[in-house]
Amino acid sequence: MALAVTSSSSKAIFGSGFLLSSSSSEPKVSQIGSFRLLERPQMAPTIASKRRSSVKPVNAEPKRNDSLVPLAATVVAPEVEEKVEVEDFEQLAKDLEDASPLEIMDKALEKFGNDIAIAFSGAEDVALIEYAHLTGRPYRVFSLDTGRLNPETYHFFDTVEKHYGIHMEYMFPDSVEVQALVRSKGLFSFYEDGHQECCRVRKVRPLRRALKGLRAWITGQRKDQSPGTRSEIPVVQVDPVFEGLDGGTGSLVKWNPVANVQGGDIWNFLRAMNVPVNSLHSKGYISIGCEPCTRPVLPGQHEREGRWWWEDAKAKECGLHKGNIKQEDGKQLNGNGNGPAHSNGAPAVADIFNSQNLVTLTRTGIENLSRLDNRQEPWLVVLYAPWCQFCQAMEGSYIELADKLAGSGVKVGKFRADGEEKEYAKRELQLGSFPTILFYPKHSSKAIKYPSEKRDVDSFMAFVNALR
Repeated sequence: MALAVTSSSSKAIFGSGFLLSSSSSEPKVSQIGSFRLLERPQMAPTIASKRRSSVKPVNAEPKRNDSLVPLAATVVAPEVEEKVEVEDFEQLAKDLEDASPLEIMDKALEKFGNDIAIAFSGAEDVALIEYAHLTGRPYRVFSLDTGRLNPETYHFFDTVEKHYGIHMEYMFPDSVEVQALVRSKGLFSFYEDGHQECCRVRKVRPLRRALKGLRAWITGQRKDQSPGTRSEIPVVQVDPVFEGLDGGTGSLVKWNPVANVQGGDIWNFLRAMNVPVNSLHSKGYISIGCEPCTRPVLPGQHEREGRWWWEDAKAKECGLHKGNIKQEDGKQLNGNGNGPAHSNGAPAVADIFNSQNLVTLTRTGIENLSRLDNRQEPWLVVLYAPWCQFCQAMEGSYIELADKLAGSGVKVGKFRADGEEKEYAKRELQLGSFPTILFYPKHSSKAIKYPSEKRDVDSFMAFVNALR
């Protein structure tokens, strides 16, 4: 995954009338080798009827309060708290609905500075880099290298870096996870059981790690790309799936500057600006992903027909934009978008939270655990549903937690609490929504529910350490 920091040398007025400053007057920004994990103010929750995020622009000057005067030379003036802007991103999306991509890009970079990055896939979303370049502002770019991209895509990455004078940073999947997947299921298991599991290992988890170092990200999603999943995406939104730097629901903002742009107009823009493009496009490829899962489309076919062509055309998402997928006609699609839920109400999806350091609890197992008054070891258990986007979003953190706690005397488990088990979990296990996390102390029968929306490893560890 690639991060790039650059400043444009353009002097022009484009699109919505933004005056672009030259690179000579632009402040230099040092290259970022990896996403920074810094101490940041906590963000306000954003799942209320109007989603809000207390994110402020980087390098904003602290607000002065000239009314505070020291009483005497020996008296220290009280510390002034900086006022933090609270943004209503639903209203901002409405305000920018008719804005040009350049204006939306400029607004995104202005608001988030070095805490935002462009997600570049190696396809026509190179337009995002061009728009960022035209704003004259510094910007960052990252990309996910799954290890299975076409050779042409790797060459294209190099061409883009040289064209814009940037250095992208590439995020790679965990080698142990890839090795386990290939050893157990082979190189092409996705043709038989759907692409979600492979994408989760090679794309979603690396993306999750990257986004944990950001407060916002920029994508090339367009409404016309997918008939079933992208027709209603806004130009800016609080990310419904992933967490940002501060952790918890609402800690990440997602910008989609070309959401309202037609594919043909994107290509007109690329040609007009003489932007380099992936050579695969000239061979019939439109939407480009991993080599085994991407093929050219025929004349008249929709662009997403070239991705995961063996699956349902209305649910072709790899998991990076899982929040786009909606239920239709009251029927819940499975995790691969290939079919309905099981008759017992539990969707037929690949399981999650798979680790040798995690214990899978059955109904009998968790009943026994709940009845014990004198456990030999404390337990931490997640009540989950594998189709739940919030459970999927915390999968990496929970597995990492289990690995950290291995051998510590704390058992880590999971209990699938959807379908036929949901009523039991609500009645006996304090299930309110997925995921619910319970801590079972060593010498008590009463389980303690994890109260926070923050689902990062450090927050989980603080919870466990306070109780064990």
